[in-house]
Amino acid sequence: MTASLPQVRRQTIADALRRTATRLPNKSAIVCGNTEWTYAEFDALVSRLAAGLHQIGIREGDRVAVLSRNSHGFAALRFALARRGAVMVPINFMLKADEVAYILRHSGAQTLATDTDLTPLARDAASKDTQVQQYIWLPSEDATQPSEGMHLFDTLAACNDTLPEVSLQSTDLAQIVYTSGTESSPKGAMLTHDAVLWQYVSCVINAEIAETDRALHALPLYHCAQLDVFFGPAVYIGSSNIITGKPVPDHLLKLLEQHQINSFFAPPTVWIALLRSPAFDADKLQHLAKGYYGASIMPVEVLKELARRLPNVRLWNLYGQTEIAPLATMLPPEDQLRKPGSCGKAVINVETRVVNDAMQDVAIGEVGEIVHRSPHLMLGYLNDEAKTAAAFSGGWFHSGDLATIDEEGYITVVDRKKDMIKTGGENVASREVEEMIYQLPQVSEVAVIGLPDPKWVEAVTAVIVLKEGTELDETAVFAHCNAHMAGFKVPKRVVFATSLPKNPSGKVLKRDLRMTYASS
Repeated sequence: MTASLPQVRRQTIADALRRTATRLPNKSAIVCGNTEWTYAEFDALVSRLAAGLHQIGIREGDRVAVLSRNSHGFAALRFALARRGAVMVPINFMLKADEVAYILRHSGAQTLATDTDLTPLARDAASKDTQVQQYIWLPSEDATQPSEGMHLFDTLAACNDTLPEVSLQSTDLAQIVYTSGTESSPKGAMLTHDAVLWQYVSCVINAEIAETDRALHALPLYHCAQLDVFFGPAVYIGSSNIITGKPVPDHLLKLLEQHQINSFFAPPTVWIALLRSPAFDADKLQHLAKGYYGASIMPVEVLKELARRLPNVRLWNLYGQTEIAPLATMLPPEDQLRKPGSCGKAVINVETRVVNDAMQDVAIGEVGEIVHRSPHLMLGYLNDEAKTAAAFSGGWFHSGDLATIDEEGYITVVDRKKDMIKTGGENVASREVEEMIYQLPQVSEVAVIGLPDPKWVEAVTAVIVLKEGTELDETAVFAHCNAHMAGFKVPKRVVFATSLPKNPSGKVLKRDLRMTYASS
């Protein structure tokens, strides 16, 4: 083998951008606020920014944390870090300072990139016995004043130094993405360039991401779903990308119309919010052709409403987890109403099974755990050999999700293992109860949780948000569920709330609900 062969064959996240810029130099790549770049401009800026990162001492393999809302700055930094050979550590900006500090310490990040609004959180977190030695200021969607004492994005992106050739391989680490921390501490999933790129290919093929797309990226880019299922594959294939850090219904509806968006991803909670907005007008969304949902399960009644109110929009359901970069299975448009509630089948570069504790395939309709094999998968959890070994026991990656599989091979998630409610000696899947309650026309959102109970051990509890202008009482909820479900599945308690707590990706935070209502 010649010494130059690895470089000749190299395929990294940054190489994917360069190849798109070569093919489509004048195509609109990025639009964010008043900023717009063609692919040629985007690629050139990323190279200058990577040189600027080198100038401030960032070397191959260095971990660079990013605590920022969506922006053109975030988008450019994502590819510049890959071009420099550094490792990106995206951080959830909804975390508290102590939680951010844990990720900074655990990842070993010495550089922290942030925007003006999040600078106080960034500085507070970095001060808590972390290794952070320098900051990078990122511009935002709206004009903001740079934060003092930081390397400025514009200055770094104006660097004309020659970027040293990196010895980067496709199997090298590209990013460390931290799980949501449902256990005592979040885990850092280590993902290589080739894991992310294999996943891009699955997205392009199975989700039909296309060069002709005008995609709106509104959910947080720190989250692997928006970053790697949509934004990354869109750059890989050459779509035009509109980026916003303000995922509120009226703003999203305005952007969908203004930019003639034809491709849009959001979790069910955001789709529900769009449907409930007084500004919703299907006639103004005539260009929208492809809709995607994931992060949590779309209630079947909401799915039917979307099909009725946006009949020209083809819908995909995407399922996966951080550790698989994150796409694993997909339910295509033609199966949405034929297989409502299903997460579909494994995408092209994934092999998926539903197994029992002995790693045997479950029978049709039997509940088991979803496990995967795929080149999408992580190397393991950073600095945690025990949890890595447990996750890959039996030669498959264990998702922690419980599901059934039907006679056609379609998988339906019934619950997370941790969300299965054990009540009176019986197991109750919270999702089954939620689907039943969603059939009540007054219900806008519902989350079902188990709360400590002296008689039942866990009492099935429904937390309901009503549609504006409607009324419903717990007696009606009990009666509806009793008429259609076994008695042990019927909620023992109903709580009416004005909203459900969610993370920035739109996933309902059931932990918060359990903490809120456990003592009330």
